[in-house]
Amino acid sequence: MSDSSALKVLEPLKIPTVADTVFEELHQQILSLELAPGTRVSEAEVAKAFGVSRQPVRDAFYRLSQLGFLLIRPQRATVITKISEAAVLRARFVRTALEVACLRAAIKVITDVQIADLEALMTEQDAAVKADDRQLFHKLDDSFHRRICEISGHDYVWALIREQKAHMDRVRFLSLASGARTALDDHIVIIDAIRDRNGPRAEAVLTEHLGRIATILGEIRSGNPDHFEE
Repeated sequence: MSDSSALKVLEPLKIPTVADTVFEELHQQILSLELAPGTRVSEAEVAKAFGVSRQPVRDAFYRLSQLGFLLIRPQRATVITKISEAAVLRARFVRTALEVACLRAAIKVITDVQIADLEALMTEQDAAVKADDRQLFHKLDDSFHRRICEISGHDYVWALIREQKAHMDRVRFLSLASGARTALDDHIVIIDAIRDRNGPRAEAVLTEHLGRIATILGEIRSGNPDHFEE
């Protein structure tokens, strides 16, 4: 008889809940501006659209409000928040500080296999750019930045970043109409610097990459004035 103690202990699988599914779908619709800033949403209507009870919708609404996407007002309509320039710039500052620190740590420990994984992501990103699939590119862009946090050994940092970047994400999504190729080129340069173990070069490009949103913010706002707070 085999020794049961030799069995490898596996992490329990996380099965998405109904609230998770509602959250992810609404998150994507808000991010891609299918649900535009200023749009009113109600628990009852969303529950009916998804064919679920109101409780998971209430849970999803709360999580979205914590990320800054929803403004929940008791006895009044819940609305998709408009984009705040101040929140975008705060998120840029916080994200840059955290990601540069993670990149610095990742360069010290990254393996050739992990570099190959990042390069594979670039192949997928290139295909998304060529297909003009902004939603897919945004998802892969997040995967690239999250993966660096994971490689650094500080994977929890990505959760902190996600909490900060709701307003920033919508500006980034709007910018992808013309800026996806530039973002991809930045990623490629960052990977080249990582491969060469050139920390200063990698950090400089990442800082410029994340900081570019500040330079395009005015242009994005002028082209989409209804999406922004006054």
